[in-house]
Amino acid sequence: MKRIILSALALLVGTGLAQKPKVVIGTGGVGGVYFYFGTTLAEIWNKAGVAEAQAIQTAASIDNLLLLENRTDPRSGTYYCATTLPDSAYLAYTGGHERFKDKPAKTIRVLFAMYPNYLHIVTKEGSGIRVLQDLKGKRVSTGAPGSGTEVEALLVLQATGISPKDFSKQERLGAQESANALSEGNLDAFFWSGGLPTAAVTELASSLARKGQRIYLVPIDAKSTVAQVFQRRFPGLAEVGVVSKAVYGTRADTPTLSFWNLFVCPASMPEEVAYALTKAAFENLASLRSAVAAARETTLENAVKFVKGTIPYHEGALRYFREAGALK
Repeated sequence: MKRIILSALALLVGTGLAQKPKVVIGTGGVGGVYFYFGTTLAEIWNKAGVAEAQAIQTAASIDNLLLLENRTDPRSGTYYCATTLPDSAYLAYTGGHERFKDKPAKTIRVLFAMYPNYLHIVTKEGSGIRVLQDLKGKRVSTGAPGSGTEVEALLVLQATGISPKDFSKQERLGAQESANALSEGNLDAFFWSGGLPTAAVTELASSLARKGQRIYLVPIDAKSTVAQVFQRRFPGLAEVGVVSKAVYGTRADTPTLSFWNLFVCPASMPEEVAYALTKAAFENLASLRSAVAAARETTLENAVKFVKGTIPYHEGALRYFREAGALK
């Protein structure tokens, strides 16, 4: 214990932090990977002594970026950081999202790329939903308001030629609420963008299995119009990945859109703070991975995937990655 405290104090002195900054991490809903990733990261930073950190439950990407922009207060040493989908961050940074059209989020800075999200379009076998067009006339959740899931869901529907008005009922629920509603028969399908596995979807698959039913994920093929639309709109950000049948017990592997999540912070965060946070995170990856399965993809190599992208990295993070050998 004494060694841990001395190490933390040494890191604070070495980075020139006179007092601990307050870091608030916007995550997502309970049942989604963001929430567990952010909560564990806050614990790591608190134990390392580099910040007074806390993770808060939110509606995810867009909500988190608004908090970062509006609630950060450098005068009091309070910085809001965010887990976010890259397409949401791109739209916020460029003013392409309606919530940022009058004031683009130019203060966003990337600390590191986290792990890939996969777009889940979840239903169950026997629902009559096999392809995207089958969502017409169904009860569908497009994700929580202010979430990256909602952004992706509406873009997917637009590319498919479907409007939420074509549903018999549209809901706007998070992962856990959507999974509960589908399990209870109050929903036919839901959109969710999350890491693998997402706890809420895993629990849903188990719940359905106990009833003699099986979960089904609607596929998005690499050659589909939807995939091509996303790859044109978000060059270098949108890919098509595969959710293995082993993840949720589906009958077959499912191709779908995939995006690398970003961990972002405000440009006003001092360089030494961003450096200390990044260093503590990557020196404690074992703890992060033991708590969050998706964090197996959080590596030095993957962390710098978007260094030459539209949104700049924070100089403090870049300094750590250069020292760690991830960048030249």
